[in-house]
Amino acid sequence: MRRYFFTGLTAVALYVMTAQGAEPAGPTTAPFTNRLARERSPYLLQHAHNPVDWYPWGEEAFAAARKEGKPIFLSVGYSTCHWCHVMERESFSDPAVAKLINDNFIAIKVDREQRPDVDAVFMDFVAATTGSGGWPMTVFLTPDLKPFFGGTYFPPEGHDGLPGLKTLLGNVHQAWVTDREKIERSAESVARQLRQISVVPPDPTAVLEAQLLDDAARKFAVEYDAKFPGFGLAPKFPRPAALRFCLREFARTGKLEPRDMALSTLRAMAAGGIHDQLGGGFHRYSTDRRWFLPHFEKMLYDQAELATAYLDAWQITHDAFHADAVRDILDYVLRDMTGDDGRFFCAEDADSATDPSHPDERHEGAAYVWSAREIEAALGPADAALFNYRYGVEAGGNVEADPRHEFEGHNVLFIAHSIEETAKHAGKTPAEIETSLRLSRQKLLAIRQQRPRPARDEKSLTGWNGLMISALARAGGALGEERYRVAAIRAAEFVRDKLYDRGTGLLRRTYFDGQAGVVGLLGDYALAIQGLIDLYQVTLDIRWLSFATELQHKQDELFADAKSGGYFDAPAGDASLLLRPRQIEDNGEPAGNSVAALNLVRLSRMMDDASLRTEAERTLHAFSTFAKQSPSSAPGLLIASSAWLAPPQQIVLAGAPGAADTRALQAEIFAHYLPNAVILGADGADGQAFLARQVPFLGEVRRIDDRATAFVCENFSCKLPMNDRKKLAELLTPGGGETHR
Repeated sequence: MRRYFFTGLTAVALYVMTAQGAEPAGPTTAPFTNRLARERSPYLLQHAHNPVDWYPWGEEAFAAARKEGKPIFLSVGYSTCHWCHVMERESFSDPAVAKLINDNFIAIKVDREQRPDVDAVFMDFVAATTGSGGWPMTVFLTPDLKPFFGGTYFPPEGHDGLPGLKTLLGNVHQAWVTDREKIERSAESVARQLRQISVVPPDPTAVLEAQLLDDAARKFAVEYDAKFPGFGLAPKFPRPAALRFCLREFARTGKLEPRDMALSTLRAMAAGGIHDQLGGGFHRYSTDRRWFLPHFEKMLYDQAELATAYLDAWQITHDAFHADAVRDILDYVLRDMTGDDGRFFCAEDADSATDPSHPDERHEGAAYVWSAREIEAALGPADAALFNYRYGVEAGGNVEADPRHEFEGHNVLFIAHSIEETAKHAGKTPAEIETSLRLSRQKLLAIRQQRPRPARDEKSLTGWNGLMISALARAGGALGEERYRVAAIRAAEFVRDKLYDRGTGLLRRTYFDGQAGVVGLLGDYALAIQGLIDLYQVTLDIRWLSFATELQHKQDELFADAKSGGYFDAPAGDASLLLRPRQIEDNGEPAGNSVAALNLVRLSRMMDDASLRTEAERTLHAFSTFAKQSPSSAPGLLIASSAWLAPPQQIVLAGAPGAADTRALQAEIFAHYLPNAVILGADGADGQAFLARQVPFLGEVRRIDDRATAFVCENFSCKLPMNDRKKLAELLTPGGGETHR
């Protein structure tokens, strides 16, 4: 997270935090319905029956603030955010808190997944003025939408160094009444500084060269935790983009250190409690250093990015462990995160009820943890003993650091011992242990499925669906899993049919309850384009590449920064935004600019388009200083830079899409780690004609001996054509094959 120094805030903040405010009487139980009941966001609907008089982000709320002369109380979160639930339960359901808010503020609730542009503007403010950010995010604004005080979670009453929300609301109100002019001057200064830091001036000295990648790799090595593999200490995040950059560095340089850091981290995560050992998929992050105790929510973008990282690892190692990890993730998504119409849902909550008769009493991880007694009752003593040894189950529970006493007597499942260690411990063969554990996992998962389920956020986001389309398409090609390829096609058809307006060329960002929602942002376009490129390379169906190029043109039209290079996150013309945000850091999901840059590199090489290559270079130049200074925050930019610096490689497949001989050659290509290659189809029909309009050479490509044929090229100078799979494998090995024109 970038850090900035803001002037003019100290006196106001100090007054707000320390002034004494009156607190109204305790809560009542009067029912209430507010404006959020009309919204199409699961997160907003979770607050629709708060006694707080919530508005959604929009002109109705802004006009009310101007008319009544009240500051805005802005609360930002998302539907599977644990502390958002806590704040909703503790504060926003309390009529005493609601009265303080309703009497003195205009209350606005924002779903950050629906409006990440709004979130980004105010998160920069909160992080800069408090030193950290997170959700729920709480920000006080003037009626003209300028922030003057902010933070994250506030309990209703102060404790452990946190100010109480009731006191804070009273203090802010008092400050507004007595020092409004001073607050407004401070807020104007803040707005001016936010606008200044959002500008990315061109750097005429910036040079894109391999040294950028070398320096970044060394910095990642410094951040690497060799004892508990991963980057950083606690809390520990998976950071798949960083892992993928390390694997690219191995391919680029042949150095083993970045490869080994990535592979060790992938293994450590798969063994940890962050990995759902029964149901598949990964939780959001680990609260400790060793990947043991997770924050239990599951996000779609994590599944997509981690599946892709494990797939990269499999292509490099051909170790079945990594292929199994890919299937584990994707099978979970297809089972629990996929709609009947092919779209993918956003997330599953961290919290769930322990008792079906008390559904409102929810606890983090309740759906996932086990007591030793429950396991023995389900499996019997003998199988339970094997299971417990393998998965670290202890009679009194295995969670040692539990300050809120959420997991007393319960166990988080993790790989405590290998299959071989378990076999030796039990005096059995590894095959016997594998069979016993497989049956035990099936039994326990069936029991777990009967527990109260975590809430699922069934909105769909275009960008996140694009990420999953990429993962499924690539896995379908590499692992030969037709169901993954079919799922990717269905999701792409959903995006095209439900979230894309053919008349205007515009994407929508959200889909919920049968309707598309807010306008698409840069990330939606960039990630959808990425998914369509990957889907084209697996299917060789030209409609997906054609769709990708259409979206690329619209993205350039809506978001491009003609002056400095790169892209804004939001289109021009939204008066509710203090500035057009431009995220360049990879946080939970990749930054739109890094994805856009890599898309431009790939499309330029597929279409032999110099203008796209120039735009890729301008985008990377615009942010190269940031990537150099903060490589750990920008692995996506480093990946795109690595691709831009690499020699262009095209693999042209002459053959009918879907035919057995074409698929066999594709399977061989996808079995190799070729991070800088693009795949093009010469189908003798519309697809080849489409490509030939951009690359005349492709119009002449034909099958050899009436069999599907691969042409491996650099800058469209190709090695000898090949239609034998074994010889193609040799050709794809570095240094293999003879080049001809």
